[in-house]
Amino acid sequence: MKLAAVLTAALLLAGSAIPVESRAQPRHGLSAFGDLKHPPGFSHFGYVNPDAPKGGELRSWQLETFDNLNPLILKGVAAQNLSMTFQSLMARGKDEPDAVYADLAESAELAPDRSWVAFIINPRARFSDGSPVTAEDVVFTVEATQKDGHPLYQLILRDVESVTAESRLRVVFRFADTESRRDMPLTVAQLPILSKAWFRSRDFTSPTMEPVLGSGPYRIARIDAGRSLVFERVKDWWARDLAVNRGRHNFDWYRDDYYRDREIAFEAFFAGEYDFREEVTARHWAGSYTNKPAFNDGRVKREVLKDETPSGVQAWFLNSRKPHLNDARVRQAINLAYDYEWANKTLFYGLYKRTRSMFENSDLAATGLPDAAERDLLEPFRDRVPPEVFTTEFQPPRTDGSGNNRANLKQAQQLLLAAGWVIKDGKLVDAKGKPFELEFMLYEPSFQRIINPFARNLERIGITISIRVVDLASFENRMRSFDYDVMSRRFVQPLTPGIEQRNYWASRAAATVGSFNFSGVNDPVVDDLIEHIVKARNRDELRAATRALDRVLMWGWYVIPHWYSGTVKLGYWDRFARPAQKPVYDVGLTDTWWVDPAKDKALNLQRQR
Repeated sequence: MKLAAVLTAALLLAGSAIPVESRAQPRHGLSAFGDLKHPPGFSHFGYVNPDAPKGGELRSWQLETFDNLNPLILKGVAAQNLSMTFQSLMARGKDEPDAVYADLAESAELAPDRSWVAFIINPRARFSDGSPVTAEDVVFTVEATQKDGHPLYQLILRDVESVTAESRLRVVFRFADTESRRDMPLTVAQLPILSKAWFRSRDFTSPTMEPVLGSGPYRIARIDAGRSLVFERVKDWWARDLAVNRGRHNFDWYRDDYYRDREIAFEAFFAGEYDFREEVTARHWAGSYTNKPAFNDGRVKREVLKDETPSGVQAWFLNSRKPHLNDARVRQAINLAYDYEWANKTLFYGLYKRTRSMFENSDLAATGLPDAAERDLLEPFRDRVPPEVFTTEFQPPRTDGSGNNRANLKQAQQLLLAAGWVIKDGKLVDAKGKPFELEFMLYEPSFQRIINPFARNLERIGITISIRVVDLASFENRMRSFDYDVMSRRFVQPLTPGIEQRNYWASRAAATVGSFNFSGVNDPVVDDLIEHIVKARNRDELRAATRALDRVLMWGWYVIPHWYSGTVKLGYWDRFARPAQKPVYDVGLTDTWWVDPAKDKALNLQRQR
């Protein structure tokens, strides 16, 4: 290149320090495989009413308590729904598996090999105190999170090689030379952005009850420590007319009340203390509503909505870090003692289906026998995985639902004996005479009614059972440090699995305090299959890799799978209106519904009578 041309290029890029070859075509959105539903210049998402009225209050409930308002750190118990106060560079489209569109950033530039992505921040972007959002705020957020943030974020950001503010509004991420480049642009695009100036006089690493400055549609207006949190809609929010936000965030106020007990919370709903609940207790859905006057006279509505998202991993996690749970035969034996068919009939009113996959309720779940693409991934590990991975479709143990689980318990006892345990005076003991003790850790007592029948079956095969109910803070601390035998937990699988799988199952996460590898999976085969998920170039490759991983995990008996419904069951006071179309991959209630003035007035009149 001639000197004049070089000087001309330098002048055009003055202040940016970006090489010419690092420029790319601006994009209004990003996705893992390049597919975007909405074109440049789209006006709003199809699942919103762009003219929805603003106003009113939506009241919800949460279980237990909180003592921290910074969602990016490990310490403390973070309050729910803090994401309402923050923005990310791009916002999810909830009618697509993995698309994000311009929000804080007005556009993005992506390298052809996805080795870097640049975001141009909207010059109008402001935090809720009126201060501008700049590239330096993005750099601060990423670097603080990489250094001191929650391990979940540290794991997914580990392949961010650098993040640079190359001008006041242009920030560039460069990624390590790994196969994770498919997901990294979307990952950093969805990180909540914090204010560097706000944290200049505050400790990022310490839990705080001071509302953290954000740029989102809501700000925290009132705090009753550990009991309630009230969010106020930012009336002059700078981003309210962006395509990703039109028709959303319609309530002037959003309130979360915290309850220590599910039963008290249920009664509080019918007393009018809050407006809606997603019903996850089968007993309540099956029988408790019809006993309530507010339901019988139509003031409270029930509705079942189709759930088209992966149901997530809900299970009892068996901590394989513990020596007595390290053997897969032992974990299988414990699985055999759980009589799901009896529980579904007796405790759940037949409302659920048994979870049989880590990717349940999606086409990512393994079914039948491995197809050719799956076998190609699994074949190198044939001698390192259970033979059933190749020969048998995984199904959790079944019973006839009668409550007589004798055949399964006999098989369980045989597995325990084969693993080196012996029966002495009716108790299962090891070679030194130490009893097999299993503790279930809970943070709410209502789950005991589900565990008790399971515990009785385990005691029938000689296992000594205890159930420990601890407060939420203790539960969180013990969970983070993996100080438990068995605990119940749920996490949601994304529609496009990727680098987050490292946090769930990878060997590195097994030793990372605060990770979601609750079962302590530490298997090079699993690590390899995760990387095949991360580097998948299209949905066919992704599907094959997730199914292969699914088979290895399920045949490892790391969890005792729970149940799912494939639907969302809602109860709500009849004061709302909503768009005709629900988001494909979300309920949409808190995001797209609004208060209907006529219904609200009628309901208030009924309450006064």
